[in-house]
Amino acid sequence: MQRSQENFHNTNKPLIMGILNVTPDSFSDGGKYIHIDSALRQVEQVLAGGADIIDIGGESTRPGAEPVSSEEQIQRVVPVISAIVKQFPGATISIDTTLSTVAEAALIAGATLINDVSAGQHDPAILSLAAKYDAPIILMHSQGSPKTMQDNPHYTNVITEVIDFLKARITAAVNAGIAKENILIDPGIGFGKRKQDNLDLLANLEQFVALGYPVLLGTSRKRFMGSLCNVAEPSGLVNATVATTVLGIMAGVKVFRVHDVKENRQAADVAWAIWQCRCN
Repeated sequence: MQRSQENFHNTNKPLIMGILNVTPDSFSDGGKYIHIDSALRQVEQVLAGGADIIDIGGESTRPGAEPVSSEEQIQRVVPVISAIVKQFPGATISIDTTLSTVAEAALIAGATLINDVSAGQHDPAILSLAAKYDAPIILMHSQGSPKTMQDNPHYTNVITEVIDFLKARITAAVNAGIAKENILIDPGIGFGKRKQDNLDLLANLEQFVALGYPVLLGTSRKRFMGSLCNVAEPSGLVNATVATTVLGIMAGVKVFRVHDVKENRQAADVAWAIWQCRCN
């Protein structure tokens, strides 16, 4: 079986995950990288900007998005992954999918990490697949599916409920045979959350870090920040995203999934240097 190349528990420096959506309808960059040439140019730029991981998705998870079949996702992502492996050997590639068939095709093509926004709920076989390939997997909290998640999200206590969900999904992953060192967690900013829910989660990131698993933070260009900044276009939320990256560093977050790699890499490096001084 494929041996995973990463041990996120032993990673000191924060990691930047650059987003590469090979979809026609993602909320911020839909349609920009659906051709291999444009995707490779973006990968080159993202790696030059300091990305540690390239996260490739063939299905949009924006609010209201329609599901995409496994066959279509595979047709979108596998040729791009194969081309990246050939042109950028050694690049760490993550597959953003909830389907085990897509994840396996991506792993065979050269991906080494699974990013599942359903935390194995949509297709439970993805957990046993991760165990089979000894592949790290990101378990994210979401309420509902992308198509319906923002219709009427509600929590009595968003921190407690998201933590309880993640604990349950960690247990499911371990029971499926996934090594604990291959598990990462994500509170799911913007996935079935109201603006206040997102703010509460960001204000309490330390509680997720305290669970003992590497935490991924995905706030990049998300709409709730636009409502705070009076910015309508997602591309105008680079600085807002950077602010959350710095906040995450100070809370102990290890991985940051972003569109704007160079800016967030700089912010993470400076915040990390400061954080190390505080901890010494």
